[in-house]
Amino acid sequence: MAQGPRVTITIREKRYAGREAPVLRDLVFDIPPGSVVALVGPSGIGKSTLLRIVAGVDNAFDGSVSIDGVPASEAPPPGLVFQDSRLLPWLSAVANVLAVRPDVGRDEAIHWLDRVGLAGQADVLPDQLSGGMQRRVALARALAVNPKFLLLDEPFVSLDRQLVGEIEELFARLIDAEGSTAILVTHLIEDAARLADRALIVGGRPARIVAERDLGIPRNSRTAEDVLHLSAMLTQMQVAENA
Repeated sequence: MAQGPRVTITIREKRYAGREAPVLRDLVFDIPPGSVVALVGPSGIGKSTLLRIVAGVDNAFDGSVSIDGVPASEAPPPGLVFQDSRLLPWLSAVANVLAVRPDVGRDEAIHWLDRVGLAGQADVLPDQLSGGMQRRVALARALAVNPKFLLLDEPFVSLDRQLVGEIEELFARLIDAEGSTAILVTHLIEDAARLADRALIVGGRPARIVAERDLGIPRNSRTAEDVLHLSAMLTQMQVAENA
């Protein structure tokens, strides 16, 4: 099975016009094919800015980002999952998927809805779906765009933790099945401990990588105890860097 792309990121500096200080500086890391990297840091530090750069929609920075050796702005777009579902309320579930990838066709869009556990829900409007089901539509939409390369921007932030567990389990199964490369942005260490192969702690102003750790235990074999242990380890790292 083909794996997702290798992603190489070198951001020497990113600043916005009118701001004296840069937002990002000296963010340099490499993501091997088929692996998940979590960027862990407080809200507002610049993690979403980094995702826009990696997605190829923000080119106003000093540095380079390549996707399998191709500049991000020229590479196939990644699948994006945001902090909220961002579904168009007047469109059905399948039409929301087709809104971002009309060329995939209805059958393939329904295939992705089936894969995320929404069989039989293709023609249902968003307000007829629960919050968790709406998140599943958003994930199906991202997979329809690019199942091999996913960018997730705080995708679990507004869900209760029981529902988060269900969605994270689904996400883990899908990325394992697809061999996806993914970047998960989160301020919740537990999300990184559940889903990532490697965690990068982001801190400071301007934001930079202040600590990193390979999590070691394969994602698909982590127990609840493993997640607790990894969460504690990452918390200690974050506290140590902020001390």
